[in-house]
Amino acid sequence: MTVADQPQEFDVLVLGGGSAGYAAALRSVQHGLTVGLIEKDKLGGTCLHWGCIPTKAYLHAAELADEARSSEKYGVKTTFEGVDMAKVREYKDGIVAGKYKGLTGLLKMRKVTVVSGEGKLVSENEIEVDGTRYTGKNIVLATGSTSKTFGLPLSKKIITSTEALEMDSTPKSAIVLGGGVIGCEFASAWTSYGTEVTIIEGLPSLVPNEDPSIVKQLERTFKKRGITFNTGTFFNEVKETDDGVKVTLEDGKTFEAEICLVAVGRGPVTEGFGFEDAGITLDRGFVITDERLHTGVGNIYAIGDIVPGLQLAHRGYQQGIFVAEEIAGNNPMIVEDINIPKVTYCDPEIMSVGYTQPAAEEKYGKDEIEITEYNLAGNGKSSILGTGGMIKMVGVKGGPIVGVHGIGTRISEQVGEAQLIVNWEAYPEDVASLIHAHPTQNEAMGEAAMALFGHPLHG
Repeated sequence: MTVADQPQEFDVLVLGGGSAGYAAALRSVQHGLTVGLIEKDKLGGTCLHWGCIPTKAYLHAAELADEARSSEKYGVKTTFEGVDMAKVREYKDGIVAGKYKGLTGLLKMRKVTVVSGEGKLVSENEIEVDGTRYTGKNIVLATGSTSKTFGLPLSKKIITSTEALEMDSTPKSAIVLGGGVIGCEFASAWTSYGTEVTIIEGLPSLVPNEDPSIVKQLERTFKKRGITFNTGTFFNEVKETDDGVKVTLEDGKTFEAEICLVAVGRGPVTEGFGFEDAGITLDRGFVITDERLHTGVGNIYAIGDIVPGLQLAHRGYQQGIFVAEEIAGNNPMIVEDINIPKVTYCDPEIMSVGYTQPAAEEKYGKDEIEITEYNLAGNGKSSILGTGGMIKMVGVKGGPIVGVHGIGTRISEQVGEAQLIVNWEAYPEDVASLIHAHPTQNEAMGEAAMALFGHPLHG
């Protein structure tokens, strides 16, 4: 279909084809609305091409490397000869290509009109792409995010996660600037590949948004794995050297390595799209909306990483669906960020939803909160997998469970029940009375609930 043949007026016009944007498009057509989806690069956005999917493919390869090294203790004799990063990349690219083909086919089947090119908002109901104006009764802004660099010049030695995913070789040593989700995931994978890793985190701990009990366990395990980290001091300078890079901290301490990964978070991509000219409010690049994701201008909504809050693909999906339902007049339920499940896919994995213990104590009062920490050492399946860790539940005395947190190999698979517990405001006795299949790691959820209820079985 040529540009001239494309329809140019739609019920819903979406700017950005990442997780948030394409979710809004798919749900809108399910309600019988005509949809135009504008994307300048590849449908699927960061998550599919440069984020969630490729990094988890790398982490799976890392898990296999670790299992090959340790297989003999399970009675399986293997020989670990190293990691072929070119082959890992080829494997990753195959996964991404398959998902991309499926997504493009799905949008075509659902009759979403995909407009290729860079769009610019030129009025309350118009977006211009390469000189052609498209009109939408409703406009949804979903232009996504990009890696922050703090002004550091990128090169072959100073890279972001995007470049790291295209490497054909494994660095002998690496400095990771940032101990959050992205930093810890790459540090974990590279360590499994045989890289000597040092994490620099300016805040007092790694994964600083997680519950303190989880943080303590992660840091202890990372030390055992040989991952070095320096917390509590920000970096001052990153310079290239003949052999690699040199990072100087604000206290004068220095670190050297072959490469430096800048993993200091992601910023919104909103510059140059005409948002402010249309009257939309921006704050540090983020689009400011009301609680129902409306910008306050015309029928324009904003979703995904450009809206302040958690920058997660599944939050983007949820917001895309929410706005489509809102436009259809279905008055959808708001899901607050605190109740969105979060996972860090390092080894050990971290999962969490709801309030951490300090946050719950601040909200409800320290004397009104009770917690339980169930050690995975008592869980049969965790012992089989050879993992330590815990499930931690945070509850209001005489009330619901308001936070569920976990750390351990494959513990991410338990975040589904954790989300249901918190979002359905389940009481400890509600969960304790349910049957959790044996032997599974899921049993640890039931054990934690029983302990919080005051009737532990194996604890």
